[in-house]
Amino acid sequence: MNPPCVLVFAGLDPGGGAGLAADVQAIAAQGAHALPVATALTVQDNERVHAVQPVDAGFVLRQAEAVAAVCAIGAVKIGIPGSRANARAIAGLLRRLRAHNPGLPIVLDPVLSSGRGDALGTDDPVESVAELLALATIALPNEPEACSIGDLISDSVCAQLLVTGGHGEGQFVTNRWYRDGALVQRWRWPRLPAQYHGSGCTLAAALAARLALGEGMLDALGAAQAYCHAALAQAYAIAPGQRIPRRFLQPSS
Repeated sequence: MNPPCVLVFAGLDPGGGAGLAADVQAIAAQGAHALPVATALTVQDNERVHAVQPVDAGFVLRQAEAVAAVCAIGAVKIGIPGSRANARAIAGLLRRLRAHNPGLPIVLDPVLSSGRGDALGTDDPVESVAELLALATIALPNEPEACSIGDLISDSVCAQLLVTGGHGEGQFVTNRWYRDGALVQRWRWPRLPAQYHGSGCTLAAALAARLALGEGMLDALGAAQAYCHAALAQAYAIAPGQRIPRRFLQPSS
C-alpha cells in the first residue's frame, strides 16, 4: 500500500532539529509521507534562533498547490507560518482543500516563539496563528502558549486541544486533551532530565501522520505521545545544549 501524504507547513532549521526536518522524520516514522512546504528560512542552531526570513506568501502557496494538485492529502500539519501574510495564504488553501474533503484533519502546533523565547516570524505571532486556529481540527499548545492564545481558544471554532505540560515542573509531564472546552483525558509521562530541540514539532507531526493513517483521535493521540516520549528518551547531542529527539524509531502498534 502507498503511504498517505501529510501536507506540512513549517520553517527550515539548518540544525536539523526542528521544523521541516523534524516533521519529515516523525511522519516517516509513523509510516506516512511528508509533503514539506517551507514557510520561513531561519538562522539557528540547537540552542538559539538568530534570524528568520519568511518565504514570500505567493511562493508558499505555489509550493503547496503543486503537490496538492497531484497528491491525495490525508492530513495537514502546520508549524510556524513565518508571517501573517503566509498564515492568510495557508488558510485560504486549507479552505479549498476542505471544500473537497470536509473531514481533512488539520493539526496546528501554535508556536509563538522558540523554547528560548526567540521570535519565529516578522509579525505578531498571536495574530498570525488566529486564522489557522479557527481551521484546526486540533491544536497542540504548551501551557505558556495556551495562556497566550487563551482568548483565541475561547472565540475559535477549534474544538480540540492537547495542552502539553513539558514546561512545568515535577516528576511527571501531564498532557490534557480538551474537546469543546471539556477535559476528556490526561496522559502522564515521566519527566526526562534534558532539554530538547523540536519536541513540539515531533509530537504534532506524528499526530498528523497517525490521523492520515485513519486512526481515531484517541488512539492517534496516545500513539503520537508514546512515540514522542520514546524519541526524547533516546535523544542525542549534536553540540552542547538542547538534544535532538531520535525520531527514526518504529511507531508503536
